Amino acid sequence: MPLNAITFDIWDTIVVDDSDEPKRASQGLRSKAEERRHLFWEALNREAPTDKAVTDLAYDMQEVMYRKVWFDAHITWKVADRLQVMLDGLGRELPADAFDGLVEALETMEMEIKPDLIDGAADVIKGLAGEFKLGIVSDAIYTPGRELRELLGALGVGEYFSGFVFSDEVGRAKPHPDCFHDAARQMGTELSEMLHIGDRDGKDVAGAQALGMKAVLFTATRDEGARDTTKADGVAGSYPELADVIHEIAAR
Repeated sequence: MPLNAITFDIWDTIVVDDSDEPKRASQGLRSKAEERRHLFWEALNREAPTDKAVTDLAYDMQEVMYRKVWFDAHITWKVADRLQVMLDGLGRELPADAFDGLVEALETMEMEIKPDLIDGAADVIKGLAGEFKLGIVSDAIYTPGRELRELLGALGVGEYFSGFVFSDEVGRAKPHPDCFHDAARQMGTELSEMLHIGDRDGKDVAGAQALGMKAVLFTATRDEGARDTTKADGVAGSYPELADVIHEIAAR
């Protein structure tokens, strides 16, 4: 079947994950990890004196649980779910307005100080949009789909995508088939006519190929060491190389 549509992961595929951290540091701000823990402690401490070491431990345990559910059950908890897990574990509650405010602060943190596009991404994505239907298939960790759409728009590439699949909205995370099926439905194409690009061999490459899609492992900013062992249809370490790899696959 001809190649008709291409889907992209976001983090470390379009956007450099944590490229906002040096910006935060230059402004004298805490890292995102530290700020999240501080905000959680601060919300509880307003209601009653709270030991931050205790809330930090609860936060760390929640992170471990989150990753297990993410990798084993292919589900990404929403921020509200994460907070409720911690509150239940501590036997604490927050007033509804405080809870909602904390959710919003955690979900929008990466919009206040934005990460950067990977070098060359804008030009290559624009070029590919003239040849293929483009979509997004990305897991949402803290930043939900509605904010990620806004982020892509703010970075100048959102207009090139006609399908958007985020784990918090579809209810499943890669490599679950629902993610890729929903992308195919939104873009009006068949899975056999699609190619997915991402930085995780197990989630992006294996998940797409299991459904008959093509897949490219992208290592520009994150290389998990799978370049020599991946079964991807192609491997690219930069956006110019990615464009070449995609056209080689399309020509086969």
